[in-house]
Amino acid sequence: MPKTTGQSMASVAYDQIRADILGGRFLSEEKVKISDLVKELGFSLGAVREALSRLSSEGLVVAETNKGYRIAKITESELADLTQTRVMIESECLANAIRNGDLKWETNIVAAEFELSRLPLHDPANPERSNPAWNAAHKRFHEALVAACDSPWLLRLREMLFVQAERYRAATLPYERQSRDLEGEHRALAQATIARDAPAATQLLRDHLNKTRQILMDTVVGR
Repeated sequence: MPKTTGQSMASVAYDQIRADILGGRFLSEEKVKISDLVKELGFSLGAVREALSRLSSEGLVVAETNKGYRIAKITESELADLTQTRVMIESECLANAIRNGDLKWETNIVAAEFELSRLPLHDPANPERSNPAWNAAHKRFHEALVAACDSPWLLRLREMLFVQAERYRAATLPYERQSRDLEGEHRALAQATIARDAPAATQLLRDHLNKTRQILMDTVVGR
């Protein structure tokens, strides 16, 4: 049985299932088998149901009347809208952070980028899946870039969009290995940000986000 360490069992179940969704374990529209999750992860039926209800409110799973849950569908139209909106919001967060950031902010960006560069993208235990440690470091890196933004609402919106985008990014894993240099993209983005070059940094961010969109448009979405 999983340890709760102060969290409710439902919260632990939510964190685990959410991480699996964002890490690419489940496919678009795949049926979520609650009994399998209960057996595999050791959570109670009630905890898993509550976790899936929370994930449904986030749009990561879809509740079907009398049929349980499915992973939310990946679609071309949603991806295009999501990417465009994320570019707008995250670019504004980054430009704001560049205006307001201090030395500690710069130091945290350097540390986050270095940590990310030292981790393999793919799970060593299962190369077809994203590495959970890389996913966590990737989240910290993008948070570090915008941490000095002084608008809580912009940051909240950015976080919501980031979560949805991670599900799409996980779908590009089989195709990213030969088509892009993620480490180079992150390094260039960090360097431009620390240099306080807002036009260059926001352009690199736009290119970075649109690259994921293009890979999916070319290889995954709509198949």
